[in-house]
Amino acid sequence: MTPQELSEKARQLVAGGAVLLDVRTPQEFQEGHPEPARNIPVQELPRRLAEVGPPGTRVVVYCAAGGRSAQAAQLLHANGFLDVFDLKSVKNW
Repeated sequence: MTPQELSEKARQLVAGGAVLLDVRTPQEFQEGHPEPARNIPVQELPRRLAEVGPPGTRVVVYCAAGGRSAQAAQLLHANGFLDVFDLKSVKNW
């Protein structure tokens, strides 16, 4: 998908009720993020899954470049979040 296609898909999902999850550090999050985003750093995600929602919650996940969001997407899938869209980079928003 092109960055524009990623953006359109992510925005549609969030408009439809998906959780927008920023897995960057709190410092990166404070430097700028899309308005509806929740910040749970990827290293804290295993113990903070309940903050995302119950298993089955639709999630759009992103980080700075795509590495941490891919890791978070795998973790979410493994814990029952089967509808996860990896936006990759916040720049794609």
